[in-house]
Amino acid sequence: MSYNGVDQIDYMVDDGGDVADSLDEEHPTADDDDDANLDEYDMLMKVTDTSSSQAREGKDIQGIPWDRLNITRETYRLTRLQQYRNYVSLPSSSEEGVDKGLKPAPKGGNYFEFFHNTRLVKPTILHFQLRNLVWATSKHDVYLISNYSVMHWSSLHQSLTEVLDFSGHIVPTERYPGTLLEGFTRTQLSTLAVKDRFLVAGGFHGELVCKCLDKPGVSFCTRTTHHENAITNSIEIFDDLSGLHFMTSNNDCGVREYDLERFQLLNHFRFPWPVNNTSMSPDRKLISIVGDDRDGLLVDARNGKTVASVVGHQDYSFASAWHPDGRVLATGNQDKTCRVWDLRNLSSPTAILKGNMGAVRSMRFSNDGEFMVVAEPADFVHVYSTRENYETRQELDFFGEISGVCLSPDDESLCVGIWDRTYASLLQYNRKHTYQYLDSLM
Repeated sequence: MSYNGVDQIDYMVDDGGDVADSLDEEHPTADDDDDANLDEYDMLMKVTDTSSSQAREGKDIQGIPWDRLNITRETYRLTRLQQYRNYVSLPSSSEEGVDKGLKPAPKGGNYFEFFHNTRLVKPTILHFQLRNLVWATSKHDVYLISNYSVMHWSSLHQSLTEVLDFSGHIVPTERYPGTLLEGFTRTQLSTLAVKDRFLVAGGFHGELVCKCLDKPGVSFCTRTTHHENAITNSIEIFDDLSGLHFMTSNNDCGVREYDLERFQLLNHFRFPWPVNNTSMSPDRKLISIVGDDRDGLLVDARNGKTVASVVGHQDYSFASAWHPDGRVLATGNQDKTCRVWDLRNLSSPTAILKGNMGAVRSMRFSNDGEFMVVAEPADFVHVYSTRENYETRQELDFFGEISGVCLSPDDESLCVGIWDRTYASLLQYNRKHTYQYLDSLM
């Protein structure tokens, strides 16, 4: 991630704007009476949850009252597609430089169905390029960043609880070699990862905070670097033969691997450019490295030496993910494409998947390998069928900036965090089967 980009954008999100504000500015109501307009504003603000049964009866999944507005959903969608500005770091990857003949894969997949939209949950985004801020540990348990807090949403109990508050003073309650005993004050969170019983959060100045979810307090605090350009861009938690490990990607061009049981630094690899995302291969032999360069790298997990490159993107990449079979890697880029690579032949991608209006900021493969989930910065999440060679997709269509997308470990639930001043929420979709779920929490 370019540090200049941070300065220019000042930690703001892409120019998607607030949905309610843009609706009001571009398509005011016909009644110019002040009281009527005030009622209209109050109506927009009084948005409620939406269930699957209500959605089937015609209610908008986000609760946007289209019948009360002087614009249809279809017209506003066309307006968003025309006016949304995708951020690029390299001029050559602007609309003139991207493959003009490339079109999105045909729609037609129907793999997940809308289940619930929860308005009590208010996801937020601090840096417009970093969107890995929503994680699920089960079908019913989701962790996310909301302002200065890490929150836990339980759909089973319909409860939202604060896990950690970073607006004050965070200090470790356990002592490990290398821990920063004085902790941190008012930490600006840039990224998050949650797996099993562990949570790891990263900050704008290289802060790392580790918490065991089944223990009170914070287990470990450290600062990865004192480099002035130290933002933690992404964190991945993964299983290793010796237990759980986690890996951080930083703007100081470093990748660091830690033991999550003893919180010890195991490896520190350096690269020529800021690293935005890493992903460990299923066999634990290779690490995918993407960052402020057009090309991605595959490096030896033992020593960090480059063993191969993936060449084809036209801008900087911020997402990567491995298929569970370990032979397929996907990379997501600001050139608005996701590229799928087969390790047996890296000379060209096996698929180039174009988004609708923005960069690929987040992606996940399902644990069973049947689907690849790709999130744009706003409005769209695409679910591709790997069985159909990524040629068919399901398009999840809504309005608002995406703070993150995640699949539950059993692949039964897909959650999307929506950042918006009016319509912020957590969207939940459930996997479709030959049988239908009851509209109740199970």
